[in-house]
Amino acid sequence: MTADISIDITDPRWADVGIDDLIATAAEAVLGHLGLAEDCELSVLACDDARIAELNTEFRGKPVPTNVLSWPAEERGADAPGARPGLPEPDMFGTVELGDIAISYDTCAREAAEAGKPLADHTTHLVVHGVLHLLGYDHIRDPDATLMEGLEVEILGKLGVPDPYYRED
Repeated sequence: MTADISIDITDPRWADVGIDDLIATAAEAVLGHLGLAEDCELSVLACDDARIAELNTEFRGKPVPTNVLSWPAEERGADAPGARPGLPEPDMFGTVELGDIAISYDTCAREAAEAGKPLADHTTHLVVHGVLHLLGYDHIRDPDATLMEGLEVEILGKLGVPDPYYRED
């Protein structure tokens, strides 16, 4: 299994975070965890709040910045709440086109600072989250959110990133 990842960095602040390595590590971790053996392709736009707000407006009708957006190459969601989506089938060349992700430096950096987390850890979490979306996982219905968050925690744990959902009270 390999991931062919096209990364377009339009905000140079991402370079200081080592975004190329974070994306590759997170994507490979998701694919490996799910047992996806095929070669996979995805594109990632590492941008700023202004660009992601434009995309969020255009594709979701929400004229505000967000941390991460994803556009699956095809619908892969599970039919039953809390069920795992099926693994995608490769094309005739043995490749699976996953889709596209956009991630905003401004929002990620702000969220990481507010939560007292390293930016690299928060970014890794959001890339894992985005790749899971490309594979059909979602968090709209509670059982789906439970499944997706559990996978995120497992995958991040293997990468040495603490549980992003754990809250000390």
